[in-house]
Amino acid sequence: MFSRALYYPTIDIKNEAWLKSAVLYWDRIETIVPESIQQPYQRRTTRALEDSGILFPHWVNPNSEEVRGLELDVATYLNTKAVEKQSLKDYKRNSNLELYRIITMLAIVAHHYVVNSGLIGGAISCDDFNTRNVFFLLFGMWGKTGINCFVLITGYFMCTSQITLRKFLKLMLQIEFYAFVISLPFWFYHYEGFSMKDLVLLLIPVTMVSDWFTSCFILFWLTIPFLNVLIRNMDRKMHLRLIALCLFIYTAVLYIPTGGVRMNYVSWFMVLYFISSYIRLYPEYIYRSNSTKTWGWLSFAAVLLAVGSVVFLLWRNDVYERTKQVYFFVSDSNAILALLVGVTTFMFFKNLRIPHNKFINAVGGTTFGILLIHAHSDVMRHWLWRDTVDCVGHYSDAYYYLYAPVAVLCIFAVCSCIDYIRINTLETWVFHYLDSKCQNKV
Repeated sequence: MFSRALYYPTIDIKNEAWLKSAVLYWDRIETIVPESIQQPYQRRTTRALEDSGILFPHWVNPNSEEVRGLELDVATYLNTKAVEKQSLKDYKRNSNLELYRIITMLAIVAHHYVVNSGLIGGAISCDDFNTRNVFFLLFGMWGKTGINCFVLITGYFMCTSQITLRKFLKLMLQIEFYAFVISLPFWFYHYEGFSMKDLVLLLIPVTMVSDWFTSCFILFWLTIPFLNVLIRNMDRKMHLRLIALCLFIYTAVLYIPTGGVRMNYVSWFMVLYFISSYIRLYPEYIYRSNSTKTWGWLSFAAVLLAVGSVVFLLWRNDVYERTKQVYFFVSDSNAILALLVGVTTFMFFKNLRIPHNKFINAVGGTTFGILLIHAHSDVMRHWLWRDTVDCVGHYSDAYYYLYAPVAVLCIFAVCSCIDYIRINTLETWVFHYLDSKCQNKV
């Protein structure tokens, strides 16, 4: 008769026939149980065996010595080239979060249609309650929420991953490629003035830290290895307290009558990283078996609240002749409803079961490129939204409610096609060449 056995993969053993047979051979049976679960055994048989001193929980937590030792061994193994190639060949990511990326980027493009075109503060009057104004204000209200969604997805995947030189090169080469490709035609056709200073600035991807998304995202991305060390050395309660403190600083203080928050996207992205990593590391505290339906209703309620806040503030401005910002509760990424909609919709799509779809994943993989292209610079924004799409000129069209969505879809589709071609030509060629050089050296 053997001394002890470790059962895997479930916490509670559901196969009672196997369990009753196993107790004839083993003095002690253990199952792997996170320390956060206080009562791991729910079935009558497993509880009885636990009371009898036969079935035991093998408690683990992310900070235990055996887990940390195993983590290093597994990370070393997974980062070998053979495993990486085989994983890329075999792994097919589900399409739920890729679909979420697509919807998020569509919301950001729609936001730029309204706020970068001269509609806000021009054609749209935020104290005139009418159908046309309501449509455009609702159409363009989701940009800052979309940024939250985008960063939450990044945090969810990167908190259990590692930044490699290959990933960093992909990011930087993509940014620099579009910086030059988009700027050159504007210089050539004298749409924008050219100087050596402008050329040098293109080589510097980080030029502004406060609210320029690309610069802030690069800097935030570089902090991820350090953030991972932090979250892995905190227990669940401390992680939750850190999120609460950060939300108080960035969101709650925003609504104190005499308060205010000077926004910095680098540090705000870190706050979102803490939230998404908590969701990834402690799922048992977030959602249950009926979570998709629950989070669907919560998402609907959050969206309804956000829409209601904009409509109400526009109506209030009109009736009472106020000048309150209609986007007050979604005005920036740290605004309460922008955050609430971002988190609830992320949870809904995270739990949604959409199997691998090649088309969705291909389009989802181009979303960052879409952002880099259509929001490249002030010059690009002016050319796209004012000169080409002419959002202000079409504000009074009879079919404005069709023109705006179609324009956004067209811009999304064209930018997606451009980035898809880049990925499957230039990026593929460059990294094929670099991989072959590295292999030759080895």
